[in-house]
Amino acid sequence: MTIPNLISILRLVLVPAVVLAMLQARWDWAFAGFLVAGISDGVDGFIARHFNQQSRLGAYLDPIADKLLLVSVFVVMGFIGQLPLWLVVTMVSRDGLIVCAVLLSTVMAHPIEMKPLLVSKMNTAIQIVLAAVVLGELALAVHLDPLRPALVLLSGVLTVASAAAYLVAWLRHMSGYGEGSQTGGSNTDS
Repeated sequence: MTIPNLISILRLVLVPAVVLAMLQARWDWAFAGFLVAGISDGVDGFIARHFNQQSRLGAYLDPIADKLLLVSVFVVMGFIGQLPLWLVVTMVSRDGLIVCAVLLSTVMAHPIEMKPLLVSKMNTAIQIVLAAVVLGELALAVHLDPLRPALVLLSGVLTVASAAAYLVAWLRHMSGYGEGSQTGGSNTDS
């Protein structure tokens, strides 16, 4: 077990702690837990890259820990009214559609490797900033009124754009499925 994998497991353990703190309105603890998770994400990536500790397990653990934390925080924030429900539903639906697309392509024996797109990386970064801003506002009893609505809107736009980009990539991948298999024709992209 590598150090980055242990750090990713720590992030997985932090998820229920952060959610419980949020549900108990312990914003200081929720904010601290979220910050520790964010910092640990950077640390495990640095260690994996610079000390040759990358592993196949880590390639799965790291994004699962990140996504589980972010989705859990967004769902709780939507539930308690700190984020608009349309944003939470859009975010969760996008992630669900991506998982379904990957599973469907695998079941159809035409698996696709989903690599993060630039728009998806931007989306995740804005979602992390938004979650940190909301938790920070609640923990520190401050209001960043012009910032939060702008981040909500930007997060919504990037979530939809990211979903559309993944859908296009998946449809392109799947449209090649079966071409030429019965007629002996060539498989060409146009």
